[in-house]
Amino acid sequence: MQVIESLVPRQGLRVLVTAGANGIGLAITRAFHEAGARVHVCDIDVEAAGNLPEGVGFTRADVSREADVEALFEAASGLGGLDVVVNNAGITGPTGGVDEIEPDAWRQTIDVNLNGQYYVARLAAGLLRDSEGLLINMASVAGRLGFAYRTPYAASKWAVVGLTKSLACELGPAGVRVNAILPGIVRGPRIERVIEERAAKREIGYAEMEQENLAKISMRKMVEPTDIAAMALFLAAPGGSSISGQALSVCANVESL
Repeated sequence: MQVIESLVPRQGLRVLVTAGANGIGLAITRAFHEAGARVHVCDIDVEAAGNLPEGVGFTRADVSREADVEALFEAASGLGGLDVVVNNAGITGPTGGVDEIEPDAWRQTIDVNLNGQYYVARLAAGLLRDSEGLLINMASVAGRLGFAYRTPYAASKWAVVGLTKSLACELGPAGVRVNAILPGIVRGPRIERVIEERAAKREIGYAEMEQENLAKISMRKMVEPTDIAAMALFLAAPGGSSISGQALSVCANVESL
């Protein structure tokens, strides 16, 4: 029974999730809420706030804007501190050869996927020291593999892994754990858009591109948003209390991109 109990987060955790009203973020939000946590989220999609469980706090925020992140933390201060921060916000970025990608598109990808995580971590660090809490940074299997025609995205996600490992070293002496989750091909509208764009770039059909992607996964399947949420819950549970500085792939074993 003691082992089983160690897999369940304690009741009343104070949790902040960025981009928590859609996709993976929404699955994580719902999972923590169902586990008895008090949750506050941000998202740029105000209408998506309607997806949130009753009682979950919401702030409209673009994490690439420092002022928005500061306003988010002010709004989340009603939780009375933070035990878990999930740095989930990110964008797919442009698809194209490196000589075709516009500098503005490159900068936007880095601003959201990397700088946004820094802005959140900067304000979260002190609160997590107080609680000896957990920071989860959302990376990607593109943060451990090369990804042709998606260089801004891959570069940003490799950087997130470096950020994670560095913060784990920096904050660990204060009892703070920092880990990255590396999702693989996650079922949903976002990956559908990526497949469409890569198929167009390759001048092949959607179905052929999808099958090519699945052939690079040893389990030949996409993962579900709930798979990512389950990993986040485990990291926040007592059983995850000695896990830090790790880049944890939840991907059905993606072998190449």
